[in-house]
Amino acid sequence: MNQKEWFAEWFDTSYYHQLYQNRNEEEAALFISNLLQFLNLPKSYNLLDLACGKGRHSVTLNSFGYEVLGVDLAANSIQEASKFQNESLSFATHDMREVIEDKTFDAIFNLFTSFGYFDHESENEKVCASIAKMLAPKGKLIIDFMNAEKVIQQLVAEEVKQVGDLAFNLERRYDGKHIYKDIRFQDNGQDFHFTERVQALKLADFTRLLQTDFNILATFGTFDLQAYSPTTSDRLIIIAERKI
Repeated sequence: MNQKEWFAEWFDTSYYHQLYQNRNEEEAALFISNLLQFLNLPKSYNLLDLACGKGRHSVTLNSFGYEVLGVDLAANSIQEASKFQNESLSFATHDMREVIEDKTFDAIFNLFTSFGYFDHESENEKVCASIAKMLAPKGKLIIDFMNAEKVIQQLVAEEVKQVGDLAFNLERRYDGKHIYKDIRFQDNGQDFHFTERVQALKLADFTRLLQTDFNILATFGTFDLQAYSPTTSDRLIIIAERKI
């Protein structure tokens, strides 16, 4: 990477975590509990939380008795997550497009719309290929993504979100491929502008991306694992299994 990509820059700032500080931790823990109940993974399994942020899902997975590695490109997030490390929970800085050498996992979790940040389809394919190489045969892949179809239908063009002393001015748009969120604010007299850009991937897109190395076992549309509906579901949750 010659120029720092938008996610590497924005996700590594304290402002990113401030804007999204009100994420529902109880809801996240319940989601993990529901997933693990559905998957019924043996406690001996080794899990990877891919694009783990500050590690909230990694911590929850580990609390159920699994050995967990959480990785993320944002060094500051990993530094924060590392405060939770123990004998069976570790964290490392890593680009999800690359294979973690000499590591094999029984299940890989990619949660909270931590996919589709890139410019080109080939990079999505590289992520999926790297995941397949790191998974044991019949290993499980869990993807939790926004339901792009509903997000596009209900896109809020402009809003102001007050978080503490900061007023975040948010503008959203869809260009037919990406959903953009422009984030503008002032702090200590300085103007800031960041842009989030996520590919509006739909179920058909994921089906195509996964078809070479995976079989899709189930899809869900909510954190309590209700059926997926393109028009009404809040999430697109995919459970896939690596082919032998």
